Amino acid sequence: MAGLTKEKILDALKSIEFEGGDNIVDRGLVSEVVIANGKVYFALDAGNEDPQKLEPYCRKAEDVVGALDDVSSVGVTITAERQKSNGSQANGHANGQANGESKSQAGGGPQGGGGQQAAAGQAIPGVRHVIAVASGKGGVGKSTTSVNIAMGLKAQGLNVGILDADVYGPSMPRLLGLNEEPQTGPNNEIIALEAYGVKVMSMGFMVAEGTPVVWRGPMVMSALGQMINQVTWAPLDVLVIDMPPGTGDVQLTIAQQTPLSGAVIVSTPQDLALIDARKGINMFAQVNIPILGLVENMSYFLCPSCGERSDIFGHGGAKEEALKIGADFLGQIPLHMDIRETSDAGRPIVASNPESAEAQAYLEIAAKIWASLDSQGEDTRVAAPKIVIE
Repeated sequence: MAGLTKEKILDALKSIEFEGGDNIVDRGLVSEVVIANGKVYFALDAGNEDPQKLEPYCRKAEDVVGALDDVSSVGVTITAERQKSNGSQANGHANGQANGESKSQAGGGPQGGGGQQAAAGQAIPGVRHVIAVASGKGGVGKSTTSVNIAMGLKAQGLNVGILDADVYGPSMPRLLGLNEEPQTGPNNEIIALEAYGVKVMSMGFMVAEGTPVVWRGPMVMSALGQMINQVTWAPLDVLVIDMPPGTGDVQLTIAQQTPLSGAVIVSTPQDLALIDARKGINMFAQVNIPILGLVENMSYFLCPSCGERSDIFGHGGAKEEALKIGADFLGQIPLHMDIRETSDAGRPIVASNPESAEAQAYLEIAAKIWASLDSQGEDTRVAAPKIVIE
């Protein structure tokens, strides 16, 4: 793809005339051009104008860029600072288009069009429960915990999916040993990949490992909305969302767009991690999402040679925090080489060695989570809050 450059894409887009004789590039409408293995993503920025005004230019841009050599698919996002309807909510609209028989949309990033559509704040069709696995900071093993919880739920005979919501640092391709590109169905829906009987979607399937995603907020929000609402998830008992670390736009957007049955907070025992875990707990409290419980990861280390236990990061901090806030303490996961090795190899320990003590810890946590979800019944998911940024 050496011949495909940002300059060539911008030159092609200059052929699209805008009002007053300008073109969309010289008018400053085109931003955030990203090229990844023949897939091209960019935004048309409507600023304070009505984003619907750019719809015709969006389609033209898809056609023009799609006709370039070495382009396999195109994803265009229309962004606007505020909606004209109420002047207070951020807006994003995304489109994607296949380009001829030899330029399939498969793997071209989250695509617009058909598929399962769910308006903001509505349940995902065919999905009974959606849970978020979150942490206030990175490096606490949240993604490893997420994938093994998903495997634990699957081991109970449930239909399970996992969404990797960390657009900038996706982990699921490595954790599940997947390096395929998702296909698109007849209605332009994205067909989820599967690993160990669990449906999976991640931005990591769209871009090569090590390739940075250099998108600003609106494009990330649009991509996440499509990965939630335009993927063939159904039928699922539980969709596990592996959240990115922190308490920013992504977390709030997911809370706004998806009625969550609850959140699981992952922390290590040390005080620094618990400080950030509290931020995650408070964020979910502010948007009325129940906490299903806390998991203490890397809780202790057992020497494989002598069996001596060492509390490397302290011990019991997450359990104490759960008691303080009145949440369930779901369990402790040890710091163990087998968990690290199976994760790096794309073979989660619950799936590859379910009889091990480490896998049993995850299985017990998953059983507690499902018991909590099952007690909620079918129609008690928390309605997604309206998040308005003034």
